[in-house]
Amino acid sequence: MKLASLTFEGGPFLGLRRADGFVDINAEDPALPRDLGALLRSGRSLASLAELVAAAKPSSIRDPKAVSFRPIVTDAGKILCLGVNYVDHAAEASHARPEYPVVFGRYASSFVGHEQPLVLPSVSPYFDYEAEVVAVVGKRAHRVPKERALEYVVGYSLMNDGSIRDFQKRTPQWTIGKNFDASGSIGPELVTADELAPGAKGLGIRGILNGKIMQQANTDDMIFDVADAIAQLSEAMTLEPGDLVAMGTPGGVGFVRNPPVFLREGDVFEVVVDGIGTLRNGVVREAS
Repeated sequence: MKLASLTFEGGPFLGLRRADGFVDINAEDPALPRDLGALLRSGRSLASLAELVAAAKPSSIRDPKAVSFRPIVTDAGKILCLGVNYVDHAAEASHARPEYPVVFGRYASSFVGHEQPLVLPSVSPYFDYEAEVVAVVGKRAHRVPKERALEYVVGYSLMNDGSIRDFQKRTPQWTIGKNFDASGSIGPELVTADELAPGAKGLGIRGILNGKIMQQANTDDMIFDVADAIAQLSEAMTLEPGDLVAMGTPGGVGFVRNPPVFLREGDVFEVVVDGIGTLRNGVVREAS
């Protein structure tokens, strides 16, 4: 199942993809929440939505060309990101292989949806790209063992963890450089876990800038896999439905290249992961 957070004629809705477009599940059942996080917190199983898809009225089908994409979860209580979690990226950034996940937080205001513009800030030219897989928490997780951790993941999406590198490096904590407004993106859809290998393993991941592959790896190259992340994060904090866990980026990011490569106005960056899809965003300059 593929589920997207969308807008149609100015109104938000949740859309289930099928061959002829997106089924507007809120048109089919107006009582349902219009955000994926709220839907997951309501306790409604995503599997139960299949009935709405099968019986959808023609008036509830939305043309993909007529909708705009929001971040897959717009009200996540926690957006937790793993740093240096691919072997090649740890090496290129001159980091020792971590013995415990490197974790930082991002906030909802730093993200846009698929095909929405990323904003190059006026205060820095060092805007970097990072292609990532995101695990979406489907039910409350507190100190869950690794062998059961994947039971708490409802599905997967994609992220560009856009980073303003000079601000990121100004302090030992990365928060500022990781949270500029509209500097990252999430989407386009949630792909439910049953459509992928357990833990989204064995998937090719690519970061593509203006048609050129800049990052290429496999999710098997993660130092800490999805089960590790859920188990270890839930030791410290309770993960709630709709929380997001970004699994880190492979090697090939812009700041380590010679010469460095940073995002510029007019660029297009794509995150492509086998079985999950393509997240695409153009870059615009911040309005003065």
